[in-house]
Amino acid sequence: MSFIHDDFLLQTDAARELYHTYARDEPIYDYHCHLPPQDVANNRRFSNLAEIWLEGDHYKWRAMRSNGVSEAYCTGEAEPYDKFLAWCRTVPHTLRNPLYHWSHLELKRYFDIDVLINEESAKEIWDAANEKLKSEDLSAHGILKNFKVKVVGTTDDPTDDLANHEVIRGQGLDTKVVPTFRPDKALNVDQAEQFNAWVDKLAGVVGSEISSLADLLSALKARHTFFHEMGGRLSDHGLERCYFAETSEVEVSAIFDKARGGSDASVAEKEAFAFYVMREVGRWNAERGWTMQLHVGAIRNNNARMFRNLGPDTGFDSIGDFPQVQTMSRFLNSLDTTGQLPKTVIYNLNWSDNYAMATMLGNFQDGTIAGKIQLGSGWWFLDQKEGMIAQMNALSNLGLLSRFVGMLTDSRSFLSYPRHEYFRRILCDLLGQDIVSGEVPNDLKLVGQMVKNICFGNADEYFGVLK
Repeated sequence: MSFIHDDFLLQTDAARELYHTYARDEPIYDYHCHLPPQDVANNRRFSNLAEIWLEGDHYKWRAMRSNGVSEAYCTGEAEPYDKFLAWCRTVPHTLRNPLYHWSHLELKRYFDIDVLINEESAKEIWDAANEKLKSEDLSAHGILKNFKVKVVGTTDDPTDDLANHEVIRGQGLDTKVVPTFRPDKALNVDQAEQFNAWVDKLAGVVGSEISSLADLLSALKARHTFFHEMGGRLSDHGLERCYFAETSEVEVSAIFDKARGGSDASVAEKEAFAFYVMREVGRWNAERGWTMQLHVGAIRNNNARMFRNLGPDTGFDSIGDFPQVQTMSRFLNSLDTTGQLPKTVIYNLNWSDNYAMATMLGNFQDGTIAGKIQLGSGWWFLDQKEGMIAQMNALSNLGLLSRFVGMLTDSRSFLSYPRHEYFRRILCDLLGQDIVSGEVPNDLKLVGQMVKNICFGNADEYFGVLK
């Protein structure tokens, strides 16, 4: 039997029925990813398998480095086939790493190639895949169509002119591609030089000087409005943890002035400033019916030497162990107290915090929207089988799995859509095991409808992008 077969990961008859009848054919709602909008606007065609499979993929780079592969074959100047061959030599060493599953799923679903990946099969794979890459089916538009991707939420800085999104809007795609408001750089008053360069760029985009806190917030809100006009319905924030401080507009204005004057804010000043700005964004989200996404727990750019050489997002980040729930409680409460807490998805990176966060979210469900505060899908280092199951178990035990908005790619790669299949198979296997053990009823219509909702329907209802 092939490694990737129809019943891959499905260990019971119930799991197989749930997957094939209720999950497999649902469309994809990829509400958070890092696909470059210009690649969709230009309907990018990929020259070779190394380009579409390895470009920007820090998951693979980390594995290759761990396997003793030189940086030249990861982010360096090695020839494309040599990079691909280095990856094929690495794949057999990834057994029990999710990359082994993902890579074979990607090879099967995109290229219909059904061999184990290794040095011996590399040339066969390379030639066959590169031939298939000539097809329109494997252009950016073809991939979105063939995987029935109904929504793509890209991740965009407030200073982005969204010109590529304007182009995409006129292309008549079946996929709705919308921007996501990611104002992380607006918080960095502790890095005055970088902060000021970004504020100056923002001032140029809005066409007015930014010389006060009020100016900054006005400019940010103007961009928030523009994103809304362009179809955006989500903000996204990459944080070590939620910020909170008892502060005032006068104090935060002084911190802005200090940073604008070229002096780095202190740790306490950064806390106050970041909380104040994040609270404002939360209020705008609530006003417009948006969803706020909080990605918490990553410790980034750990390797200073490689950061200097390669920059961010190249595979040198990890799970942090920051205290999470106290400031999260206070941040959410600061918005809830005034009736301005938006729909919120919190993605936890340290699974030891899953239960604490799941109970925290329950404190702010208010009966206005089903699943208003969400424990997001297993994220980054947790978007693998154990991490997904841990997240779903915490949500099941302390909240409502039935209201879960499901999977997302969180990826820069057009080859990542089988991650939705992977998640769906794991979900169905988990529920199938529960049916066999008698922990949920042997009612496939009841359980199957929940599966369909988690795969697509809940996200469609919750985020409102298609409405």
